Amino acid sequence: MSLGGENPIRYKSNMTTLLEVPINENVYLSTIPGGKLRVKLSQVGLYPGDCIRVVRVAPLGGPLLVEVHGREIALGRGVAAKILVEAECELR
Repeated sequence: MSLGGENPIRYKSNMTTLLEVPINENVYLSTIPGGKLRVKLSQVGLYPGDCIRVVRVAPLGGPLLVEVHGREIALGRGVAAKILVEAECELR
């Protein structure tokens, strides 16, 4: 099931965007695009290699709520579509 649209974007065989991750699944944050987005996400505590969990997806194009390091962070769908994730992980 795709949360972001008709055609899910797939990268490599084990990579996808955060927007495509099902609710309650834990994944490793693989890649954040450079520039202002990378700086902004690092300010809220999101770094490549972090294990994150999709907690909730708001209806009607609303934001995703993710958990990282015990904190919940809301991310817009446009931002989530730019973040690449891979492989399931275990939250500590």
